[in-house]
Amino acid sequence: MSAPAQPSTEPITGKAQLVAYIAAGCKPPEKWRIGTEHEKFAYTADDLRPLPYEGPRGIRAVLEAFAEFGWQPVLENGKPIALTQNDASITLEPGGQVELSGAPLESVHQTCIEVNKHLEQAKRLGEKLGIGFLGMGFVPQWRRDEMQWMPKGRYAIMGRYMPTKGKLGLDMMLRTCTVQVNLDFASEADMVKKFRASLALQPIATALFANSPLTEGKPNGFVSYRSHIWTDTDPDRCGTIPFVFEPGMGFERYVDWMLDVPMYFVYREGRYIDASGQSFRDFMAGKLPALPGELPRIGDWVDHLTTAFPEVRLKKFLEMRGADGGPWRRLCALPAFWVGLLYDAAALDGAWEIAKDWTAEDHDRMRAEVPRLGLKAMAGKRTVRDVAIDLLALARAGLDRRYRLNARGRTEAIFLDDIDEIAQSGTTPAEAILAEFNGRTGGNMAALYRDHSY
Repeated sequence: MSAPAQPSTEPITGKAQLVAYIAAGCKPPEKWRIGTEHEKFAYTADDLRPLPYEGPRGIRAVLEAFAEFGWQPVLENGKPIALTQNDASITLEPGGQVELSGAPLESVHQTCIEVNKHLEQAKRLGEKLGIGFLGMGFVPQWRRDEMQWMPKGRYAIMGRYMPTKGKLGLDMMLRTCTVQVNLDFASEADMVKKFRASLALQPIATALFANSPLTEGKPNGFVSYRSHIWTDTDPDRCGTIPFVFEPGMGFERYVDWMLDVPMYFVYREGRYIDASGQSFRDFMAGKLPALPGELPRIGDWVDHLTTAFPEVRLKKFLEMRGADGGPWRRLCALPAFWVGLLYDAAALDGAWEIAKDWTAEDHDRMRAEVPRLGLKAMAGKRTVRDVAIDLLALARAGLDRRYRLNARGRTEAIFLDDIDEIAQSGTTPAEAILAEFNGRTGGNMAALYRDHSY
């Protein structure tokens, strides 16, 4: 999750400033970039336990070991809670999940180089500390009460508030991992077109990357339990936000929705002030109970934008949020999939042609069925698998037309090969894990961790 916004003393005096902040993200196509984020579970290699924050094999030690590679620490109350290097950062999720938030890069080739460098550093420090890093969407073994909360003020506030809104919010915070990609838009119209296509098609990505079939050592009945968890986290800030498909969608419509999303906190002078459940509209009127008489700053709006969790999220860019965490080869596949579809005009037109006639009921059914059925779920009148095959063909053609080559003269389409095999087989990664778990490995957790660690 995000670090607090850079301090800004510019006061917010009207909604137009909020709209202008997001609209400032518009960029010409030659300046579009790719930002990839991925999370992973850190564990002790000898007994497969979650890491505490402190101790010789704790999360703090992990951050300090990463600092040996030139990463600069970010402190909260004197404790390292993140690292930065150039335009990238390493941050912590609430349960100690370690996240790389990559720099904005020009090609998926560069993204994969960045990911490989980071994972090589993780492997080296892991060997030194006796820890491993697991790539799955939901931790397959640990109970929630075995996880230690990281010392970040926003997480304490969220952890108190989440159970008042849904049954699975704490599981989302403590026991899930994702991979996501952040992409640019040229204009408001381009944003709307990309938002609609990617939001409609997010369940397809969820199925292709479904990788969370186990809970506390047993099959949980889902292929993406991580995705299911979001359906019972907080209805005020999660889901498919149907207004995106309605007439009038634009920057201001999204801002109106965000103004109605209840707040979590306000960040002031190095500390988080609990404003959970309070209204940003009241804040703009100087009537926020947590800070009576004070007006919000642009930095408060930037922070507030990070506290909504729809399947696609709008900031100064669009975030694709539907995929489970997974092995290194799929960390490059997700940006390739979405870049191929959204950064090529013909591919984007083709993707929307597939989804444009889906009804609100179709969207709701996919969102409900895909976490359990994966590629076997229905997308309109077709299976998710059939739609995935068509989308992968569009993405491959889009990447070939982009013509970003690696040193061997290959386009970014090479990164689609792994998920292309998944779509063609009709078997999600989760189903492959279950087949191994129930077959060759006989439920052996050590084998599971070995096979799915970086």
